[in-house]
Amino acid sequence: MNLEQMRLNMVEQQIRTWEVLDQDVLDLLYIVPREEFVPQQHRALAFSDMEIPIGQGQRMWQPKMEARVLQELGVRKTDRVLEVGTGSGYLTALLSHRAAQVCSVEIDPALAAFGRGNLERHGADNITLETGDAARGWTARAPYDVIVLTGSTPLLPAAVVEQLAPGGRLFAVVGEAPAMSARLVVSSGPNAWHANDLFETVIAPLANAEHPSRFRF
Repeated sequence: MNLEQMRLNMVEQQIRTWEVLDQDVLDLLYIVPREEFVPQQHRALAFSDMEIPIGQGQRMWQPKMEARVLQELGVRKTDRVLEVGTGSGYLTALLSHRAAQVCSVEIDPALAAFGRGNLERHGADNITLETGDAARGWTARAPYDVIVLTGSTPLLPAAVVEQLAPGGRLFAVVGEAPAMSARLVVSSGPNAWHANDLFETVIAPLANAEHPSRFRF
């Protein structure tokens, strides 16, 4: 396989065409080797426009989704980031190159071990990995300048939004299949924020994601 040609094709044919034009984000896709974060049996698919299975019923986001979210969040070198759902660790690694500190929380112990192994090989030193349920945030290290939920949530919990620092940004996919919206929430101060729906998509839900209350007879 010509990995560098495949990486170039991914960036030029998938990612640029999906409104990702931030050159710093595009450059980062050449720095962090995506193929090293996918299971060995799927390495040939590392640059494909698809969600790649990583075990435990979970999948990596499409490359264009990872890049678009990174662009929309505008992560800065002073930012403290919470990632809910470590998965393969690839998005964690991308975030770590742009942020001051990343706290990534994974609920599934097997996935946590997979992501940790990938990140240790990558060598990032500004990542804290935790195993636990962060579907409603992770208060231990709050507040955060950036929060990313890597699984969908039918209802975005207020507890998560409240962990944003003033000026902080949160990305979440909100709703239930087949109608989900990728949403960017920006905090403008204590108990004040505004939301913007960016695009429609469908991704698997977070374990223990919050659901709206259902009326029962």
